[in-house]
Amino acid sequence: MNRPETPSFALLIIDMINDFDFNYGNMLLANTKLIVDPILKLKKQMKEKGFPIIYINDHYDLWQADFDKIIDKCKNEGNASLIERIKPQQDEFFLIKPKHSAFYGTALNTLLKRLNVDTLIITGIAGNICVLFTANDAYMREYKLWIPKDCIASASKEDNHYALKMMNHVLKASIKQGEDM
Repeated sequence: MNRPETPSFALLIIDMINDFDFNYGNMLLANTKLIVDPILKLKKQMKEKGFPIIYINDHYDLWQADFDKIIDKCKNEGNASLIERIKPQQDEFFLIKPKHSAFYGTALNTLLKRLNVDTLIITGIAGNICVLFTANDAYMREYKLWIPKDCIASASKEDNHYALKMMNHVLKASIKQGEDM
């Protein structure tokens, strides 16, 4: 993979491989479809600059960091096209997480230190849960944060707006859109 020796940015893509089979899952799926294009555009820009792309995803009781198996378990009629577009490539990192934060119980912090990353661009779902908790844990670890407001989704727009406001005001995250890179 083409990466500079000392990258400063990493793109985190959280929980985009998802079955949406839960309360309000249909609402989250509808809002998730709106963020796929901005995430893919940002991903392309990051890849062109040689910065790491790191997917962190729920494990769906498989407990294997095998994105093909997780895709097979999650894919359904409602999300198949979304997953096909956003799924990780072989040259990208893929970690599983046991709880909401991408840092909790994962090797993410160790990987980021190994890659010399100091700034995280956090994207994905759910903005008011997994993205917010990841941003909080990143802030406590002193990473600089950018959470593009057009690259996260929650079940409701109100929850998403509240999460963005919290990340901006409390965690000092930039929330400028992904196209503003």
